[in-house]
Amino acid sequence: MVIKNEEMRSLELSGQVGFNSLPHQVVRKLVSQGFCFNILCVGETGIGKSTLINTLFNTTFENEEADHYEQEVKLRSQTYELQENTVKLKLTIVHTVGFGDQINKDESCKPILDYIEAQFEKYLEEELKIKRSLSNYDDTRIHICLYFIAPTGHTLKTLDLVMMKKLDSKVNIIPIIAKADIMSKTELGNLKMKIMTELQSYGVQIYQFPNEDEEVGEINSSLNAHLPFAVVGSMEDVKIGNRMVKARSYPWGAVQVENEEHCDFVHLREMLLRVNMDDLREQTHSRHYELYRRCKLQEMGFKDTDPDSQSFSLQEMYEAKRREFLKELQHREESMRQMFVNKVKETEAELKEKEKELHERFEVLKRMHQEEKRNLEEKRRELEEDMNAFNRRKVAAEMLMGQALQGCSQQPLKKEKDKK
Repeated sequence: MVIKNEEMRSLELSGQVGFNSLPHQVVRKLVSQGFCFNILCVGETGIGKSTLINTLFNTTFENEEADHYEQEVKLRSQTYELQENTVKLKLTIVHTVGFGDQINKDESCKPILDYIEAQFEKYLEEELKIKRSLSNYDDTRIHICLYFIAPTGHTLKTLDLVMMKKLDSKVNIIPIIAKADIMSKTELGNLKMKIMTELQSYGVQIYQFPNEDEEVGEINSSLNAHLPFAVVGSMEDVKIGNRMVKARSYPWGAVQVENEEHCDFVHLREMLLRVNMDDLREQTHSRHYELYRRCKLQEMGFKDTDPDSQSFSLQEMYEAKRREFLKELQHREESMRQMFVNKVKETEAELKEKEKELHERFEVLKRMHQEEKRNLEEKRRELEEDMNAFNRRKVAAEMLMGQALQGCSQQPLKKEKDKK
């Protein structure tokens, strides 16, 4: 058989054939789905949290100004849809309103911890559903906590140490010295050393930038040396030389936000947005969420088996947990029934005592009534006797008066007869 050349068809490959294209497929899928990133800003009112977030993302986010008169700490969450080239980012910013403004600061930590655990609980509930969709789940777990420290030039406040100690097992903490332009370089250096020394002495675990990766290991090692970051935030454009930059203007000059000689804003942005954003998300899931999940499942009765022990059945564990729950429920029901019976007996005893007291009081009132009735009868008889005596005296007086009048009328008649 002879095949003519003009009838032959040639195929050209669009790329290399092999499984090395799998990373590109994963990247395309992730880019099409988009990413989420959640930031928790903890700090006093007016310390510059909103300004720094606006400067980081070069966007003016809407945020209500808070005052210093909040009765308790509140959390305000706002979500924004951002896009850079083809990458979509769902950014959630959570601000603490009224943090550190109360006289009694014992309860300042509780609302923040409750919020973080509530997001873990929501994710765990979705994970334990029979029909779940984690790929499309709106993940609200906090990936990083920017903890703002007041630039006082002294040591950390007690509230800061207590708050960071309670947060370090639940979220990635990055300490930040806010409004660092009010301090000199020497003061900032001394303050950084004091802060890191106190955090180590109190056992506070802050986020350490990973340096195992060859690509970012050197960058992260240098970033670790700048902790805590001394930052300045500003959305004001100031002309410096022949260019416009973000800066804060003063009578003596300008503090440039993106100048490494003036503050650590560039290092913070490098760490947060360019180098370690995915690691922060991974640490949140693999470390903090897994710790919460393990503790929660242990409370529910689940446990892992050792390699040498026999495997267990989820159905058997469910049945055992169900029997334990029913037994506890029955015990609680018996306790409540016994408590109800005791309460009824106590109430009956109280009612009988009250009834006895009322009966005794009724008898006293009855005797008093009978005594008053006898007194009234006696007074009535005395009054009737007085009235009868009075009537007899009245009749006698009337008879005497009638006789006297009759005698007076007969005397003039006798005198007239004698004259005649």
